[in-house]
Amino acid sequence: MDADVFISLSHFKGHELTGFGGCFKNIGMGCGSRAGKMEQHNSGKPSVDQSVCVGCRVCSKNCAHDAISFPEKKAFIDHTKCGGCGRCLGACNFDAIYNENSSAVKDLNMKMAEYTKAVVDGRPAFHINLVVDVSPYCDCHPENDVPILPDIGMFASFDPVALDQACADACNAQQPVPGSILDENMHAEGFCDHHDHFINTTPESEWETCLAHAEKIGLGSREYELIEVK
Repeated sequence: MDADVFISLSHFKGHELTGFGGCFKNIGMGCGSRAGKMEQHNSGKPSVDQSVCVGCRVCSKNCAHDAISFPEKKAFIDHTKCGGCGRCLGACNFDAIYNENSSAVKDLNMKMAEYTKAVVDGRPAFHINLVVDVSPYCDCHPENDVPILPDIGMFASFDPVALDQACADACNAQQPVPGSILDENMHAEGFCDHHDHFINTTPESEWETCLAHAEKIGLGSREYELIEVK
């Protein structure tokens, strides 16, 4: 990247694979080339449990690669077309779609950290996260639902690891917005509490490996001091 200084401004929200999208998602994925985005996503491609699929076709409406067809009225994902983005995972209301590679999300998280390091390494960087309108899914979803959490505010740091960690901690200290997907999930019969609002929203997601790996490769620290400015 041809830049002397790097400043990021990110909307902090939920994400159907990485738990939330914040500083690392915005930089690592957002600044990656098209080939880089594909490389980050290609660790796992979802499949369909056809015994659970009801054939509602919501998954296909969210697929940008035309990879989902409906032979015998049940969804089928063509892995030769699938880009591994995971939109269908988040869109399915019946848990019929799953990832056969159990480590795919962790691989994606670590790749995002490494792509972020490639962007910010060797130049001054400053990062801002806006924790408002915390939607359940990535902003690339046109059908996104109401926020799962109340607005919290603006967070900023020179340390991207501390920044995303502070935002996640602040979100997990909030009460869910009534009527949101998170609220509905937490009141559903048989609900299993993961004690994490992002995982409770999308149980297939996971976010801690990104920050752990980012800390390991020298991008910052998960420990922080929070200074409130009013």
